[in-house]
Amino acid sequence: MAALLGAPVLLVALVLSIVLAVTVGPADLSAGEVWGSILHHLGFGTSDLSVLRDGIVWELRLPRVLTAAAVGAGLAVSGAVMQALTRNPLADPYLLGLSAGASLGAVLVLLLGVAISLTVAAFSGAMLALLGTLLLARSLGVITPSRTVLAGLAVSSFAGALTSLVIFWNTQGDSYRQILNWLLGSLAGADWGSVKVAWLTLLLVGVPVILGGRVLDAFAFGDTAAAALGVHVTRTRWLLLAGTALLTGAMVSVSGSIGFVGLVLPNAVRLVVGSRHRLLLPLSALLGAILMVWVDTGARSLFEPRELPVGIITVLVGAPVFMLVLLRNRERA
Repeated sequence: MAALLGAPVLLVALVLSIVLAVTVGPADLSAGEVWGSILHHLGFGTSDLSVLRDGIVWELRLPRVLTAAAVGAGLAVSGAVMQALTRNPLADPYLLGLSAGASLGAVLVLLLGVAISLTVAAFSGAMLALLGTLLLARSLGVITPSRTVLAGLAVSSFAGALTSLVIFWNTQGDSYRQILNWLLGSLAGADWGSVKVAWLTLLLVGVPVILGGRVLDAFAFGDTAAAALGVHVTRTRWLLLAGTALLTGAMVSVSGSIGFVGLVLPNAVRLVVGSRHRLLLPLSALLGAILMVWVDTGARSLFEPRELPVGIITVLVGAPVFMLVLLRNRERA
């Protein structure tokens, strides 16, 4: 019952986190002013902020915070699904080579000037990496979780090597910093286009995956048990893999490669609420969103005027928290 009540509490915490995170920064903004600006742009009432301060809220900070929330939720859900499908607690959203493929696509745009947007290039790279992983796994015979993992590792290593080669051969001057920020994860360039990509994918792909938590419970005991429970194993696995790939690819395309969230957060939630995915998935999504909002806020504000890549903060903050969760739940770990 406590776990069921946790979702509404976390939803309220997420809304409050979004508003409070927008207030953080050099401009002195209050939560009331942020609410006023949001309601004004939604067609309710007027805003007392100047044009400049209203632009800081609506054009700069709010799109970034909303993108961060969607990315955190999407990566957490993707990680939980991958761990269920592969029956491997060390699986993460990037297991199928998605991150490496997205990184290769982004680096080609940043360094070689390929005439497409960074978001499109990163998403295309992620999808091509997924296709390569699945084709390789299929060439080995019947697609199984272990073959898929091995194929993903091979494709990820190959794409990573190509990325390193392109960087080594073409990088000059300060372009290293721009590439490094993307490879370690950054939401500095988030705008309303990023919000649309992240939230539409989360709503159209992530929500149906979350609602299918009972199906994932069936996979916990293996394919035979899942089939006995009435699950069409092959079709369901393909649908979930495709959904997870689309979700991860969209998130990586707007944020870069942010590690830790999809790997550790579902495991931390599992230690607290158990392995029932009808609870695990929504709670992971909400906690992932809250975590990413505050991690990104810290990345842009703790060391002003310098901004840290988000991926560094996720590990520095998340690893100690996960250690504490492990210690407090040592009997269940």
